[in-house]
Amino acid sequence: MSLTIDVDASQPPFQRLSLGGRLDTTTAPALEKKVDEVLAAKPLAVVFDLAALEYISSAGLRAIFRTQKAMHTANGEVLMVNMQPAVQKVFDIVKALPLKSVFRSIEELDDYLDAMQRKAREENR
Repeated sequence: MSLTIDVDASQPPFQRLSLGGRLDTTTAPALEKKVDEVLAAKPLAVVFDLAALEYISSAGLRAIFRTQKAMHTANGEVLMVNMQPAVQKVFDIVKALPLKSVFRSIEELDDYLDAMQRKAREENR
């Protein structure tokens, strides 16, 4: 099975990448290429929607860690939403993500993003 990557840039300054299928050695380069395109827009946050992601390998983890590193350097965030149990288990094993970066639903993520935007507006006053 291959990897599908759908980019939703309808809520700037956030970019949502919905992943489906398998994120492995064969498909990770496609994600890295797409992430490079997304990062060129200088988003405040990159959101990975993993509702349809069935499998992730170490190469897939590296692609996500690479995104985290780039966003950290740019003072941005990488957020995860709708992580499937099998994929969540991989992240749990490597203890890769801070707890605040993983959300149970789009609604929970949207609440967080709303608060993040309010905070940014208040800081710029």
